[in-house]
Amino acid sequence: MPKKKTTTLFEDSLAELEQLVIQLEQGDISLEESLKSFERGVNLTRTCQKALQEAEQKVQILIEKNGTQTLEPFTDE
Repeated sequence: MPKKKTTTLFEDSLAELEQLVIQLEQGDISLEESLKSFERGVNLTRTCQKALQEAEQKVQILIEKNGTQTLEPFTDE
């Protein structure tokens, strides 16, 4: 079962990213604020990508070892 913290982090980051995109698309903010929002969006995207990569690794560990399906413990290190 995934850790609640990781899931919440991903979902919160994605929700914030969606709001930033909406804000940027409306074009009602200054150039300086747009750049800050864009920078925040890049950071949020990286956070989401990392969480997805970790989830993918967990799935790979769970379904495959030497061509056979096995379960292995996953470490978060």
